[in-house]
Amino acid sequence: MKTFTSLLALALAATPAVAAQHPTWTADNGNGTYTNPLFYDEFSDPDMIRVGDDFYLTGTTMHAMPGLPILHSKDMVNWDFVGYALDTLDLGPAYRLEEGKSIYGQGIWAPSFRYHNGTFYIFSNVNHAMTQMFTAKSPKGPWTRTPMKRSFHDLSVLFDDDGKVYVVWGYQELHLAQLDASLTDIVPGSERVITQKGTGLGEGSHFYKFGDTYYITTAEYSGSFRMPAARAKSPLGPWEINPSISEHEDFGLGKGYHLRGKDPTTILPPDPHARDGMSMHQGGIIQTPKGDWWGWSMFEGNSVGRLTALSPVTWKDGWPYFGLPGNLGRTPRTWVKPIASATPPHAPYTRSDSFDGTLANVWEWNHVPDPARWSLTERPGSLRLHTAPASDFLAARNTLTQRAIGPQSTVTAELDASGLAVGDVAGLALLNRPYAWLGVERGADGLTIVRFDEKGGRVASAPIRATHLWLRAACDFDTEQARLSYSTDGMHFTVLGPDFTTVYQLMTFQGVRYGLFAYNQRGAVGGFADFAGVDVTEGHPESRPAIPYGRRITLRPVGSDHTAALLRKPLLVADRKLGRVALLDGQNALTVGADGAVSLQPVRANAPGQSFQWMESLSGGAVLMSLATNRYLHVDSATGALRADSPGPTADNADLTRFRILP
Repeated sequence: MKTFTSLLALALAATPAVAAQHPTWTADNGNGTYTNPLFYDEFSDPDMIRVGDDFYLTGTTMHAMPGLPILHSKDMVNWDFVGYALDTLDLGPAYRLEEGKSIYGQGIWAPSFRYHNGTFYIFSNVNHAMTQMFTAKSPKGPWTRTPMKRSFHDLSVLFDDDGKVYVVWGYQELHLAQLDASLTDIVPGSERVITQKGTGLGEGSHFYKFGDTYYITTAEYSGSFRMPAARAKSPLGPWEINPSISEHEDFGLGKGYHLRGKDPTTILPPDPHARDGMSMHQGGIIQTPKGDWWGWSMFEGNSVGRLTALSPVTWKDGWPYFGLPGNLGRTPRTWVKPIASATPPHAPYTRSDSFDGTLANVWEWNHVPDPARWSLTERPGSLRLHTAPASDFLAARNTLTQRAIGPQSTVTAELDASGLAVGDVAGLALLNRPYAWLGVERGADGLTIVRFDEKGGRVASAPIRATHLWLRAACDFDTEQARLSYSTDGMHFTVLGPDFTTVYQLMTFQGVRYGLFAYNQRGAVGGFADFAGVDVTEGHPESRPAIPYGRRITLRPVGSDHTAALLRKPLLVADRKLGRVALLDGQNALTVGADGAVSLQPVRANAPGQSFQWMESLSGGAVLMSLATNRYLHVDSATGALRADSPGPTADNADLTRFRILP
């Protein structure tokens, strides 16, 4: 993987070419496999449905407007953007950043997506308000919003085959009720508690009926992030609880920078030894038209936000476990696609934008915008933001945002600051807690380029004569460091201020967002800022692992010189298709037995024990999953033996599952 320093050098040397479309992360490897996450930008609280041969997905958007994106797919790996179910949710001054109020960390979240009798439904939570129901005859809309009569925390709705409609909601103590004909209230007397606190379930319910059995999947964070489930022959119970159908799976990702509580000025360092705080949890299950079972869930991706993963599902003893036989509860990061398709690998969003009359589909406003104070027509080919009074960046209206994308990305905004009035500031921000921005201020004596962050305040500034500038943030979400720089010619960039640390936090309940902003710091209605375009490039956009086919390599455990005898000499990497390899020593191959023991045996055609699914840990290093055990190759630290019985990689590589590749 490229280092942040090398990526930054490339970013600072590159010509912006604003609005050109660049390669972007796609989960499809182009060889019949996919690699998690489905998107390397935040897609939290996902819910998925299938209608015929079509799959649809939505998720949480909190205080961003428009909200509730609708994505469509034919294979559950490549997704297309359809639209938003919610244009604007305006429930008072806090939604508009007025009267000193806000809804950061609130808004609309945890949607339940359903389709029944020709109608699409989304039921979604709103803080301090009733649950909202959205309906449409087409996923493209138009969507009609109807407030419900009650608030149902983390609800899920089930249209039963007897015509009744049920809702389940709550944390640990789950409630169930029958919805009335309007679907906005419960049938009087139908509410009951179906599971008690402390019996194993969590929140974020997904409610299903498969055959004659009802299932509920939930997310639990007490002790560790995991996915408990429950089943019953009747919605009324009794409900049998399985404490975990998915647990411990974080793809080797370590806990990054984070806050102490809700203090954005106190940043705690990464902790690679922390376990189960990043793992897959909230999600559900779905069946393909051919009858195969799959699951999806989210996991904590550190400061880039919560990410969505796709998992094969294995049924055992009547329970739908995420994972493969022999390693239930653990999801391979790379696996065979659910549905083979000729769809070229692609992402659902357009990230760069030349503001040529419409906004790219990735953009969302921070809170409800003021439509009178932004325009794409006053200066054709530019986004014009008129300034209004704000106490700080978080209070500024009409900040246009998009989710940052990992693992590395660079955003460049072209700004004409000639329209700024005294007291105005405009620029490019990293919306997070703490936040940072690089912008241009207009004072009585002229313009100043300023680098500001919430933790350190005004950390750097310099007078500037040019009114036409390029502002850039080069972000590495592996190291969680961002470097901000500016240019007056679009080619040569000057770094301003120290690198900024991006953190995981629950104050906004969002990952880092790139933002374009303009406001007046002196309590006045000022001038305007014109953004001519935004360019987003990615340092590591390909999802396909860099498999060294045809090369002789030596594998050494990451962070250790301790290795097994079988790995002390170079092995030839042979292609076994679908991202799988055999590791050869002459006419012999590393061979995994049923008990996980590894030895050198003569090469045999199509032998599962001689094939490994090649993957990469999210903390770096190659990991190889044996197709004989569905567990991972590792060096046993106690015996020094090479085995294939590890359940999966960890950030601290305690079981020596992650490998460096040496020539």
